[in-house]
Amino acid sequence: MNLPSLADEAPAEPTGTPSPSDDDPLWWRSATIYQIYPRSFADGSGDGIGDLAGVRRRLGYLKDLGVDAIWFTPWYASPLADGGYDVADYTSIDPRFGTLEEAEALIRDALAVGIRTIVDIVPNHISDQHPWFQAALAAGPGSPERGRFWFHPGKGRDGAGMPTRWESNFSGETWTRTTNADGTPGEWYLHLFTPRQPDLNWNHPDVRRMHEDVLRFWFDRGVGGVRIDSAALLVKDDALPEVPEQPGPGEHPTQDRDELHDIYRDWRAIADSYPGARVLVGELWLPDIDRFAKYLRKDELHTAFNFDFLARPWDAGQLRQSIDATLRAHAPVDAPSTWVLSNHDVTRPVTRYGREDSSFAFAKKRAGTPTDLAVGTRRARAAALLTAALPGALYIYQGDELGLPEVEDLPEELLEDPMHFRSGGVDPGRDGCRVPLPWSGVRPPFGFSPAEAGSEPWLPQPADWARLTVQAQQADPSSMLWLYKQALRIRKTLNRASATAFSWRESAPDVLAFDRGAHFVSVTNLSPHSIELPDSAGILLASSPLENGKLPSDSTAWLTDTATI
Repeated sequence: MNLPSLADEAPAEPTGTPSPSDDDPLWWRSATIYQIYPRSFADGSGDGIGDLAGVRRRLGYLKDLGVDAIWFTPWYASPLADGGYDVADYTSIDPRFGTLEEAEALIRDALAVGIRTIVDIVPNHISDQHPWFQAALAAGPGSPERGRFWFHPGKGRDGAGMPTRWESNFSGETWTRTTNADGTPGEWYLHLFTPRQPDLNWNHPDVRRMHEDVLRFWFDRGVGGVRIDSAALLVKDDALPEVPEQPGPGEHPTQDRDELHDIYRDWRAIADSYPGARVLVGELWLPDIDRFAKYLRKDELHTAFNFDFLARPWDAGQLRQSIDATLRAHAPVDAPSTWVLSNHDVTRPVTRYGREDSSFAFAKKRAGTPTDLAVGTRRARAAALLTAALPGALYIYQGDELGLPEVEDLPEELLEDPMHFRSGGVDPGRDGCRVPLPWSGVRPPFGFSPAEAGSEPWLPQPADWARLTVQAQQADPSSMLWLYKQALRIRKTLNRASATAFSWRESAPDVLAFDRGAHFVSVTNLSPHSIELPDSAGILLASSPLENGKLPSDSTAWLTDTATI
């Protein structure tokens, strides 16, 4: 696909140009959405850092893969203290990635090939370099500028005690003390993540107004939706109580507060004021799946990530339990489920599924955990077909379609993730799933950057990734990439014929078998031995070669008794 030079592009006018969603206002209910971590997708400028020019040059790949939308993790101006989730300006592009004009051109180019764009909104906190926070520090205690954040006096006679003992999502403390203009210790400010990400006070009208303006800014530029980071954390209990030992529904002082629903109703009204479907996607890590579903009522979020399924181990009972609970919770609010195996925060499936404990939780991530990559790859292939067969929206994290493993031997001096450093090095961090993609060639940078640039990627790629490049896999019917392409092609047809149909088939305890309508069956074998497949069924696709007509262990097959799929 030949794209025009960026130098020849005129900046797009922010006219609220309708997206392809106007042709299909329900596209989001069964879409395949591809997550792009901009620093690591493709480098167009040649400096070793992925950028928007690189994405534009790879739009043909995404179209050929068969995705309906691309979700960008934050591309905004940022000091990158937390991979861009410390935003300094929500309406400008970080110079390392490009310009606003390039973002507008990318949105247009993607729409031209039928791919919508979803941008990441980070409403819980901002960068400590954001003008609001710098003004708050300068203005001092009691000022209106500090009212936009959670500044609070410390406990004790000298104020040396933190206001609460709340724990950070990145380990450690959640309050940092400021210094007054005269050099004396000052107030404390809240940060549920790092000290460089001060939390915003969502009781303040400026905070609400600013984010509503940000939504309109990006909808005006034609994006098809926004993904809302840490969507359950915005509202805090202003009495600052400690976290109860077992908080009841809505009782946690910093999570899943009931007041959140009013915020998202306001956001939904803004989204609905635009033509077509501009979707709101929540990042909601909630253990109570019924509380989770309340965010998906018709006047709130369109969809939310289903992390329960992602976190389950490779176990038939556990996966079935998650599928049942997810579908049951979504049914009363008529919202589509979402299915995802990983993202930029999570250990890649090829590595995770090869471990003795293949479940996922941030609290248990540890360096040096052994894995069997052959087992992990086989299970990741089976899991890819299992998730793609389920009704609802499907998310794919860049590189999972190539079967990339977690890179677990990155040099310490190159690590950037604050989760690693705030854990004292116990948590390996998330850099290992963010290594730049391999596109072509037999040695790094594997086509990530233009060959003539001679630059090294911002994180080093393993030398043995030559067999995992896009180029190496494109013509190989046994490759992970080929499997994903075929799966997404069949999935489109399946969803047109049976968008919401789903029913379990009777099967052995270690087998997941279900129908999607009258002519499609998905069978996943999690048992230690091969199993018979239904008689007279035609094989549409299988994650592993059959063994004398039987489906091997750790494999999924899609079956049909008709030629319509």
